[in-house]
Amino acid sequence: MKKFFVAGTDTDVGKTLVSSALLYTFHEKGLSTAAIKPIAAGCEKTHQGLRNDDALTLQSAMSAELCYDEVNPVALKPAIAPHIAADKVGAKATVESLAKSCEHVFQKNYDISLVEGAGGWRVPLNYDETLADLVKALNIPVVLVVGLKLGCINHSLLTFDAIKNDGLLVSGWVANRIDKDMAVVDENIETLKKRLACPFLGYIPFLNNPSAINASKFLDIDKLLL
Repeated sequence: MKKFFVAGTDTDVGKTLVSSALLYTFHEKGLSTAAIKPIAAGCEKTHQGLRNDDALTLQSAMSAELCYDEVNPVALKPAIAPHIAADKVGAKATVESLAKSCEHVFQKNYDISLVEGAGGWRVPLNYDETLADLVKALNIPVVLVVGLKLGCINHSLLTFDAIKNDGLLVSGWVANRIDKDMAVVDENIETLKKRLACPFLGYIPFLNNPSAINASKFLDIDKLLL
């Protein structure tokens, strides 16, 4: 059994695309898969309750049959920072409560379990704790998603250093092009390859039709199975 936390260098860098592609690829190798989005803001009200598009994408990409509340235990309607969203609706997310939700899924013993973050590494859960504290509590390695856009080198190096300084292992990183007009993409990737001391898992070019299947073609997951 392997577990990974999928972190991003920022919000909207493709964490869900990469997570769903990883789930698809692992399942293609015959492995059972599960995923958790512990906290999500910007959820839509439905007849079934609040639902988040990212969590629904993960739910459809995994092989495990988990109910929505297992996938996304804290769903918040306001599309703002999670700790502020929770405060506005009278909810509360703590490392302890979210860790219990993650461990509940881990105990089902799937071959691969992914935990997808929200925003960047230091996103607050409340006014005392951050998502990084949750990963430290779970003590699982990290897959870093780099959103390729202007400024990504600085964002990537700062995030990588923060993860390492928190005492966690970065098992690999994925370059995901989110700006189709970005200049010198190859040079940016080569710079990061030299400076990020962890395996490079692949470069996902800008996709007009992003999907788990389309993105999976560009990933090398064997490095995560070693």
